[in-house]
Amino acid sequence: MKMLLIDAGNSRVKWTTVEDGVGLHQNALENTQASALSMAFSELPPPDRILVSNVAGENMAQLLSAACAAWHCPIEFIVAQATQCGVRNSYAPPAQLGSDRWAALIAAWHQERASCLVVNCGTATTVDALSAEGEFLGGLILPGMDMMRSSLAAGAAQLAQTEGVWREFPRNTADATFSGSIQATIGAIHLQFEALAARGSVRCLLSGGAADNVQSHLKLPVMRVDNLVLRGLQTIGQENSSCTR
Repeated sequence: MKMLLIDAGNSRVKWTTVEDGVGLHQNALENTQASALSMAFSELPPPDRILVSNVAGENMAQLLSAACAAWHCPIEFIVAQATQCGVRNSYAPPAQLGSDRWAALIAAWHQERASCLVVNCGTATTVDALSAEGEFLGGLILPGMDMMRSSLAAGAAQLAQTEGVWREFPRNTADATFSGSIQATIGAIHLQFEALAARGSVRCLLSGGAADNVQSHLKLPVMRVDNLVLRGLQTIGQENSSCTR
């Protein structure tokens, strides 16, 4: 079976094709270039199933539907469930949890089968706790590092967004805002890690386009796992018969 897996995030659309569990093609486009999806998809082999995590809104859903229309294959837009693929969802209500976070949690559980802190650093940063029994306990959403800096630039006249570097004790405004965004992010991750570790052994999985800026500053054991959302979509597609939908 050929599957097309699509992760439509706040900034980029990423996709991969999988046949019999093996990834074949992978690519990405900025959301601002989403009108080119039809041309990009025309180069892919016709899929038997299309699974999508879309957190980019209704307009993106329509663009994806149009880009996939030539295949006459129904699109499955993933929605978080109360229970799926071994993961229990404690969100209230369960369907309000973003499909990207849900897919990432499923990927983390099927990789580790253990308590995990699942961190995705993108336009927003999410820090989600998964118990040793596969229960999603809850998580944080905070602005991504670029969003923190741009909001400072928009709200404070003397804090224009310019490129900075990380310093333990920044001595200019650009370094201060850049370092502040990193410290705020890693502080949230460390606090959630400590809270989850109070229950027992825990692992931290890190993903997302901004993960490089975070990873070297985390003072805890971290495993880098790129494309967690696509991995979760693959698990949902492959184990559909054993998942509660």
